[in-house]
Amino acid sequence: VEEQRARWERKRSRTAKELLETEHKYLEQLDLVVTYFVTILKAKKTLKPAVLETIFGPLESIYSASHVLSFHLERGNLEQGLENLCQNLDLYGHYAENLEQANKTLKEQLRKNKSFQRLKKLQETRPQFQGRELEDLLPLPLQRLHQYKHFFRDLLENTSPDNSEHQKLAKAVKSVSEVSRWVQGITENRENSLQMLRVQKLLKGKKTQVLTPGRWYIREGWLLVVPSKGEELKRRMFFLFSDILIAAKPCHPLHLLNSHKLACQGVYPLHQCTVDKVFGHTRSQGGLLSLSFPHKTLLLMSSDQQDINDWYQSLTAAVR
Repeated sequence: VEEQRARWERKRSRTAKELLETEHKYLEQLDLVVTYFVTILKAKKTLKPAVLETIFGPLESIYSASHVLSFHLERGNLEQGLENLCQNLDLYGHYAENLEQANKTLKEQLRKNKSFQRLKKLQETRPQFQGRELEDLLPLPLQRLHQYKHFFRDLLENTSPDNSEHQKLAKAVKSVSEVSRWVQGITENRENSLQMLRVQKLLKGKKTQVLTPGRWYIREGWLLVVPSKGEELKRRMFFLFSDILIAAKPCHPLHLLNSHKLACQGVYPLHQCTVDKVFGHTRSQGGLLSLSFPHKTLLLMSSDQQDINDWYQSLTAAVR
């Protein structure tokens, strides 16, 4: 038991030391943004207050919270440091919510606002920046949140349950995990929206409405459609979403506007779909899937065994 305790203590000390060292580094990097951008931009009034707020969000408050955590860690007062950080963790969620708009506004201002453009260039040439740009520093809080999760978990695993700090650490792990899930959800939603927007732009015309609230993009790829009346196989691009399957074919390569686009051939709702593997129809590799809808059956084929298996799994999961 004594040996185990000593091992825990050694690991715990190592983790606590690493947490403090990385917190100092994180603070230094946040300091670059707060000192050379936020403070100076406020003083010079280069950006309107609303624009400044949009680009930097709650970064100053995150910086203050990190300062307090660092102060307590330096004095070996982990409990108080964690308590203070937990009270401020929501800032990280709000920061994540704002980040996409922040990047958009930053690009816009760099295009339109010449004095901001000059100031940004000047600040980034300072030796403290070591070649980094403002764009490299803005995602730092979200990277740090991810690190907190691992540090606190390691500390908890190496803290004896009868230690007074155990409870505080358990609470900190829970709080960080909740905010991480919130941030993860924001990231996934953003990526999903980008995928749907990309598919919408790929399809010719506006008739097929891809962007629908609650819809999730799953996958896409080329498959061969086997016709019912012995005609030749048709190569089609399929887009699978959480509620529909879209089939599309390439537009004519010589079309002036749409040569790189796809024409929608059909939108199949998945709520009344049955997916089956058809065996014995492809003699060598690959496979065949049968998709039954109320008024139509689709036979889809691929010569790649792995590809058809992946499609089968994705389709059955989406239908389910």
